[in-house]
Amino acid sequence: MISVRLSKELEDKIDQLSKQESVTKSDIIKEALEKYITEQEKKMKPYELGEEFFGRNGSGKGNLSKTYKKKVRDKINEKMSH
Repeated sequence: MISVRLSKELEDKIDQLSKQESVTKSDIIKEALEKYITEQEKKMKPYELGEEFFGRNGSGKGNLSKTYKKKVRDKINEKMSH
């Protein structure tokens, strides 16, 4: 749960809107925050949006993208020698 201090003017506007639209003040604030967060996410670069997922299920071997050719060649040679 989060508590937020609002200016008297903003609180009055939310109260008036709440009565006018017949919705709770909490719903108005939640909707406003969701819209704000969505707009901020649109501004983020694709890497920033997925950063928390990158490398999550990796092998732990940081050089695989640099040594893949050698690994493939070694596997082929190993298979051919049998």
